[in-house]
Amino acid sequence: MKKILFLIISVFLLIYAVYFAGVYYLSFSEGTRSGELIKFSKKGVVFKTHEGEISQGISGAQIFSFSVEDGQTEVIQKLDDYQGKYVKLTYKERYGTFPWLGDTKYFITDAKLESSPHFNKD
Repeated sequence: MKKILFLIISVFLLIYAVYFAGVYYLSFSEGTRSGELIKFSKKGVVFKTHEGEISQGISGAQIFSFSVEDGQTEVIQKLDDYQGKYVKLTYKERYGTFPWLGDTKYFITDAKLESSPHFNKD
């Protein structure tokens, strides 16, 4: 009976470990998005995460919400500096997330300033 119980618990732990590794390490897609950085903050009650939004339209009709991992200190500093400016974000989309990683499945890996297509000075 003890062997069967040990085997069942081991199988559940293995399944959980594979699920956790898959969600954390596998990316569903990678890409870039551009828009005006309208929000970037550190929020949460139990788990403090870095969350932000960019507006991808003139009237803010399309909002892209994203998260930044704590280890990405350079990206966090850039986003703090770029508040209110037009940015190009490089991201990876995961299959899921955990509360201590962020609210969204989109995790920013780089941020650059861009010139806005809405206010060209031609």
